[in-house]
Formats: sequence, structure tokens, C-alpha cells
Amino acid sequence: MELEEQYKRLGISGKVLEFGREIERSLRERFDSIDETAEYNQLKVIRAMQESRVSDIHFAGTTGYGYNDMGRDTLEEVYARAFHGEDALVRPQLISGTHALTVALWGCLRPGDEILSPVGKPYDTLEEVIGIRDAAGSLKEFGVSYRQVDLLPDGSFDYENIRKAINEKTKLVEIQRSKGYATRPTLSVSRIGELIRFIKEIKPDVICMVDNCYGEFVERIEPTDVGADMIVGSLIKNPGGGLAPIGGYIVGRKDCIELASYRLTAPGLGKEVGASLGVSQSLYQGLFLSPTVVAGALKGAIFAANVYERLGFPVSPSGSESRHDIIQAVTFGTPEGVIKFCEGIQAAAPVDSYVTPEPWAMPGYDSDVIMAAGAFIQGSSIELSADGPIKPPYAVYFQGGLTWYHAKLGILMSLQKLSDAGVVTL
Repeated sequence: MELEEQYKRLGISGKVLEFGREIERSLRERFDSIDETAEYNQLKVIRAMQESRVSDIHFAGTTGYGYNDMGRDTLEEVYARAFHGEDALVRPQLISGTHALTVALWGCLRPGDEILSPVGKPYDTLEEVIGIRDAAGSLKEFGVSYRQVDLLPDGSFDYENIRKAINEKTKLVEIQRSKGYATRPTLSVSRIGELIRFIKEIKPDVICMVDNCYGEFVERIEPTDVGADMIVGSLIKNPGGGLAPIGGYIVGRKDCIELASYRLTAPGLGKEVGASLGVSQSLYQGLFLSPTVVAGALKGAIFAANVYERLGFPVSPSGSESRHDIIQAVTFGTPEGVIKFCEGIQAAAPVDSYVTPEPWAMPGYDSDVIMAAGAFIQGSSIELSADGPIKPPYAVYFQGGLTWYHAKLGILMSLQKLSDAGVVTL
């Protein structure tokens, strides 16, 4: 009864709580499997830290040029070991996943080269980087062309047209693991491996880069284990464990990492410079916690899928599908559904819970977007958050939760808001 009273004080009705509990009871076996994967990945991270001989001396920060920053260099060694790459670039100077992807692209591409996306259009914020939407300073302005091959209606790869699209100019293949603002399936690591093998058979020297955002530590293997030349992500998503205050990473082939480092800093300087500015301990400790944090977020995503699927809304992935990232899409079909869901997520936050999120013209997007996130780190989507474009099919994208209990509260609160507004009937 004490627990029920706590939920009641937070605004959750007995009806909503019992509905959620019924769903939760049905997921116990699945949650056990998630915990086993988290345990495996936790040991993998610990081993990488031990093999890199991490010491508290590595937590000291540097300023200025950052020459001989032992903590920075060792952290990059840890990432390379944990993700099974030859080298890594892990820096607070990489301000987001989009920035890390941009650095990787600009590092490896030259005028006359072509990018191929064999999984359809990339995430919205990358469109202006590439030049799909005109923007000052895009790769298109510098003579880098782009083409894409959409997935087939059933979500499978269009191998025939991928083969046709690869040509003498194809320098880099960009594979987005997660769905972005789409309802297509997230790609499993094994499916990414199949696609890379197919592409490499056609053109062995092409660079295969995977946008790994939202997917780290969801499975026991990563795209670098199945042939990816580079994987790229944000530290305020999965691998930062909720502690990294900023940052991004690129892991992969040594030559690719070197080229990316020249774009991040300057030709001739590369990885030798870049001060850690006192954030090293947070980056190390965030990576250490990441497998457990990801497990909590993954449970929240599966819980959300089952709750809203039971209520008749299209969800992607479905409540029973295998999971390959932490994002859960729910299609409401109306702007009100998206807005009320986000209001619930915001109301469950430890920070700014009193704020009401509203759609706005956010830079980098082609429609108004609503975002709910009461986070300790601004924009941290490993923390409880939800967002979506206010355009058909009016789908919301839920992710994060530093603990399972917080993710659970967020979904219950979203359900409460939708129920109060008459959008759903329990």
C-alpha cells in the first residue's frame, strides 16, 4: 500500500497503476534476458578498462592544447577495446551524434566522392550535413554527391538496387542502425553484418560507417564485430551512462580515425591535441555504468510497447519483437496524442517537471517538433525523454530512463495524461 500511495502522490490513478502492473507481470522472463545481456556487457567494459590499466591518474583534466593527456588517450584505448576497433576518437569537443557523424564523413570524403545510404533517408539532422536539404557548408557544396536506396515495404534490404547504386564514385556507405523519425525496423547487428558483407563483395574498399546511436550495449555485439569500418555515436546517449556531460565517439579502422581526427582539430594535429577539461571521470564512469543504464531504458521501451499495443495503437517495434535499440515508436494518428504523451513524460521528470512542452520550429527539422526531457544533462536522450515531429502519421518516439523505475513512471504518467484527455480508454 505504501508504494501505491507514492504513485498516487505523483498523480497516477489506481486504474492506470493496475493496468501497468498487469503488463509488467507478463514481461518478467523478458526482463531477465535483458539483465543477462547487461551482465555480459558490463564484464566486457570492465575487461576493457582493466586491459587498458585505468587508474585514478587518468581522471585528471587538462587545459589549453591538451598535449600528453593520459586520461584522454587511455579512454580512447578503452573504447577501442570495448567496441573491438583498431582506434577511437572520444572527445568532449564532439558536441553531439550529428557532429560526430559530420566529422567522420568530412574526414573520409573528398570532392567527387559519393555517399550511399542503403537503408533509406538518414536522420533529419544529417540531411543538411549531406545536402539532401540545402544548407551552407554541406558536403554537397564541396562536390560530394549522395544517393540512397530505400528499404523494401517489408523492411528488408533492396539488394538488387543497392548493387546497381554502387559505382566507381561510391566512397562511403552510411548505415543508420536506429529508425530515427520513421517507423521502419531498427537494424540488428547481424542484419547490418549481412548488408556489409554484401556491399564489400561488390566493392571491397568502400568504407562502411554505422550510425550506432541508441544501439550501444543493447546486444552483446556491435557493428564493428561484423565488419563495420567505423561506428559513431553520442556520449549523451547510451555509452555516456547518463554521466557524460557532453561528447561523441568514433571507433573503427585506424586510418579512418586518423582522418576524422584531422577534421576535428586540424591537419597535422589530429589526436595529439584536445583538452579533456575535467570531464574525464564522468566519461569513464558513464561508460562503466552504461550497460546497466541501457538495460533500464530497454525495459522501459518494451514496457511502453506492450502498454500501447494493448490499447490498440501501432507500435514499432511490437511488444514481442527482439530489440536492437532503446527507441520505442508509438503512432497515435493525431497531434493531441503525441502532445499528451510528451506532457506525461515531462511531468514524470526529476528536473523541470512543472514545464509543459510545446511544439516548436526546432533547427535541423522540416516541421514543428515537440520534445519532452527533464534531464540532468541538456538533450540527454539516455535520460527519460520523448519527442516527435508534428506531422503525419503523428508518431512519438520514447527513449531513455536512467533506471527502470523512472522509465516505468514515465510511461504510466503518459498513460495518465492520455486517459485524462480522453485519448485512451482503460
